[in-house]
Amino acid sequence: MSGSRYTSRGHAGLRFIAQRGLLKPVVWSLTSVRVYGRENLDRLKAPYIVVANHSSHLDAPLVMGALPRNHTRYLATNAAADYFFDIRWRRSLTQLFFNAFPVDRTGLRGRNGVAKQLLESGVPLLLFPEGTRSMSGEMGQFKPGAAALSISQGVPCLPVALAGAYDAMPKGAGWVKGGRPPITVNIGRPMWAEEDEDAVAFSGRLAKEVRALGDEALERRERENRARGKIN
Repeated sequence: MSGSRYTSRGHAGLRFIAQRGLLKPVVWSLTSVRVYGRENLDRLKAPYIVVANHSSHLDAPLVMGALPRNHTRYLATNAAADYFFDIRWRRSLTQLFFNAFPVDRTGLRGRNGVAKQLLESGVPLLLFPEGTRSMSGEMGQFKPGAAALSISQGVPCLPVALAGAYDAMPKGAGWVKGGRPPITVNIGRPMWAEEDEDAVAFSGRLAKEVRALGDEALERRERENRARGKIN
């Protein structure tokens, strides 16, 4: 994996331009994003695995934009091989913007064990354990692949909840809804598997934490909105 596009400084520089110069300004102008929990990243060092709920094509851009630059420089995202890697132009854009690697939708059986190799090279990962976008906006069951990878490689998982992304751009929508819909990104504390905890149990605990972070984010945003309303 050494010397590959995943760890290339040149590719990282191009991604910085693509993500911070193009992608983030567009997404942030079309939606009203608030980010909570960045303080939980203060002592986190790569490699690690970001695990987030998945309900919209906005999810990866939101996570990439919400995390500080030092955490997204080499962050690699899993992307469905049958969709994002089936056409050359789409594959190229996905690789450019998200440092993406292909996986099948049934789990984390990355081609040639790419996910494992990336972690071994010090590259952090962004994974969506549900495996596909939610059809309703409700978070589905987490597949245990991300948890198993965390346990086998001895790296932590960083839970992240995305609230409002489905309403802004649900599955099947071709573009973001008008009116700058509100979206909240809530970053939790890094989590490790407990002693003798298997992948299924750890995955369930990660899912529970992501749900809790989502509920917390919505409540916090509502409190802030009420406070601003009183001030105004």
